[in-house]
Amino acid sequence: MARAMAFLWTCALILVAAGVVVAENIGVNWGVMSSHPLHPSIVVRLLKDNGVKKVKLFDSDSWTVGYFSGTGIEVTLGIPNEQLQNLADDHRAAKDWVKENLTSHLHDGGVNIKYVAVGNEPFLGSYNGSFTKQTFPALKNIQKALNDAGVGNKIKATIPLNADVYQSGSNKPSDGVFRDDIEDLMTQIVRYYNENGCPFTVNIYPFLSLYLNSNFPQDFAFFNGGHPINDKNVQYDNVFDANYDTLVRALKKVGVPDLKIIVGEVGWPTDGHKTATKDNAKKFYDGLFKKLASNKGTPLRPGKMEVYLFGLFDEDMKSIEPGYFERHWGIFYFDGKPKFPMDFSGGGNDKALVAAKGVQYLPNQWCVYEKDAMDQEVLPNQMSWACSHADCSCLQEGASCYNLDNTRRISYAFNSYYQTNDQDVEACKFEGLAKIVTVDPSTQNCKFPIQIVSGGEKRLSFAYIAIAALVSLMSLFILV
Repeated sequence: MARAMAFLWTCALILVAAGVVVAENIGVNWGVMSSHPLHPSIVVRLLKDNGVKKVKLFDSDSWTVGYFSGTGIEVTLGIPNEQLQNLADDHRAAKDWVKENLTSHLHDGGVNIKYVAVGNEPFLGSYNGSFTKQTFPALKNIQKALNDAGVGNKIKATIPLNADVYQSGSNKPSDGVFRDDIEDLMTQIVRYYNENGCPFTVNIYPFLSLYLNSNFPQDFAFFNGGHPINDKNVQYDNVFDANYDTLVRALKKVGVPDLKIIVGEVGWPTDGHKTATKDNAKKFYDGLFKKLASNKGTPLRPGKMEVYLFGLFDEDMKSIEPGYFERHWGIFYFDGKPKFPMDFSGGGNDKALVAAKGVQYLPNQWCVYEKDAMDQEVLPNQMSWACSHADCSCLQEGASCYNLDNTRRISYAFNSYYQTNDQDVEACKFEGLAKIVTVDPSTQNCKFPIQIVSGGEKRLSFAYIAIAALVSLMSLFILV
C-alpha cells in the first residue's frame, strides 16, 4: 500500500510539474464553423494536454467523435435544429439516430458520451417560433430511444437554451418566470426533465448584457462586486449569479425547485467590439474560475456548478448578424494558439495553456493592396467582395485592427480573402489592386493571419460558405 501511495503521489507531482490543468466541473464547447478547422486528432490532444475533461459538440459527426475513443473525455453530442423535425415526427428516426451516432461509439474503450444536446437555443426570440413545436417531441423521442437502447440511465437528453427563455419584470431574480409565449411548453419540458433525470441546460452571457445596453454597469458584468443589487435580503454583485437565480426562481414556480442546472455556454469574446478585448476576457475568466473553485454556487443554489466555456476556438465562418464579436469567442485562436494565460483551478496561478501541436501553416506570404494600381475606382466593390467572403470583423469600430491606416485596412481585407482561399494566386487579383508579398504587414496591435493547412476531413460545404457569405454581406458596414 505504501508503495502504491508513493507511486500515486509521484504521478501527481509529475502532472503538476507538467502544468496539466484539472477542472472536473469545467468543459468547453468545440464549434467548427471555420473555413479551416483543425484536425480532430490535434484538438483531442490539445484538450488532453490542458486537462479538459468535458467537451460539448454541436453535431455528432462520427469521424470527429471517434477520436475521443479511449480518452475518457466526457462528450456531449449535438443535434442541429434543422434535424429536429424529422426526429419529432418519427420515433424510428430517433432510434436510428441513437444507433448510428451514439451506441456505435459505446464499445469497450469507446467514447464516454454523457449527454445529447437536442437542438441549440431553439426557442430564441429571433427564430420566430421556427423550432417551437418540434423541439419537445424530438427530445422525448431521443430520450426514449436512449432508454430503448439500454443507455438511458447513463446518457440523458437536454435542450441547450438561451437565457431568454425566462425573464423578470423587475430585473430581480425573485420575479423570475418563463417567457410568456412558451411558459406552458417550458413547464412541460422541465417536468419531463424532473421525471426522467435530465438536466436543464442554459447559456448565460454577461458580455451581452454589456453589449446590448450601453448604460449597463460594467463591473456588474464581471465578478468583482461592483454595483450590487438587493433582492428580498439577497445581495447580487454580478449579473451571472442574478441571471442563474432568475432561472432557479422560474423552476421553483413551476414545481421543480431542485432540477439540475448545467451552464451550457459561458464566456467572453476578445475582438470585434470595444468591450470584446483580451483584457476583459481574462478578467471575466479569472473571476469565473475563482467562483467555480469556491463551490459556493449562487445565493439560491449553493454548491458545485457545472459549466462549459464558449468556446474553444475562434470561428471565422460564424454569422456576424448578432455582432462582429461572434467570430472571437475562443480561448484559443483559430490555429490553436492560446490567447492569454489562465488558471482553470481558480487559484490565480496563471500559466500559458498548451498550444495545439502538429499544426501546419501555409507559406509566409500575404496579399496586400497595390496603391499604385491604375483602376482605383473599383476599390470599394473589391473590398466589399473580400469582406463578404472572408472575415473582416477585426476592422470594425473598437476592434483590434480598426485604427489601421486606409492602406493597411484594405490590405487586411484582401489578405483575409486570400488566406481563406488557401493563398490561391487568383484570390489576390482584385482587378489589379493587390499583390503578394513575403514581408509581414502586421502591426503591434493588428495581426495579419496566415491560414493553416486544414486537417478537417469535413471541410465546410460550398453551399454553407455561400450562405454565410450572404449573411455577412447583408450585415456588412461600409469600410471605405
